[in-house]
Amino acid sequence: MPSEAAEAEPRPTQDRLVLQTKTGDIDRHVAMIAAEFRMGFEAVARIDRPAVTIFGSARIMAGHPDYLAAVETGRAFAREGFAVVTGGGPGIMEAANLGAREGGGVSVGFNIELPHEQDSNPYLDISLTFHHFYARKTMFVKAAEGFVVFPGGFGTLDELYEALTLIQTGKIVHFPVVLFRRSHWEGALGWTRERLLGEGLVSDADLELLSVTDDPEEAVRAVIAPLRL
Repeated sequence: MPSEAAEAEPRPTQDRLVLQTKTGDIDRHVAMIAAEFRMGFEAVARIDRPAVTIFGSARIMAGHPDYLAAVETGRAFAREGFAVVTGGGPGIMEAANLGAREGGGVSVGFNIELPHEQDSNPYLDISLTFHHFYARKTMFVKAAEGFVVFPGGFGTLDELYEALTLIQTGKIVHFPVVLFRRSHWEGALGWTRERLLGEGLVSDADLELLSVTDDPEEAVRAVIAPLRL
């Protein structure tokens, strides 16, 4: 009989299998990744309007001020004719998709296979679950005209800094990045100014890639205003 520890071991994800495989059927792995990119591109092509990608923690539950703000932000974008793209899961993702649905917009969720299942939230018009983080993150950028980043953990920070890197290196242009809830981000921004800027590791222009707000309507304006110049 298997031990309790063995029973609790999460099933390996496709990402893990690919990264741990040193030999074997390389062509099969490459074909699976290519197929996933194709499905992602096809899903993005179904979005019939400009879009914003909204990130944030899966652990922030209904009733939390950040959840309520994400609902309002998603609703406000929908009313401006934008689709709302999220990671498709619970928390901030669910809130933004709920807001998009309430605002009469298009609600999109790009979920991810995890060792412990993350169910898609029930407010999605277009939904796709990815096996590979890199394919999924490409679709977040490809679909969107900008990002709004609510408080979150490692995954949210990964998505934020990847977006900033793509902008800084010219891979994407005219791409607003809005940080939501000033009190959450001010420590990170202070460290960025003191350490990264102070030590010459980033430039003043790099810091200008970011804006910070506590207001859903201001977050919407920061994303859509450059498109209307």
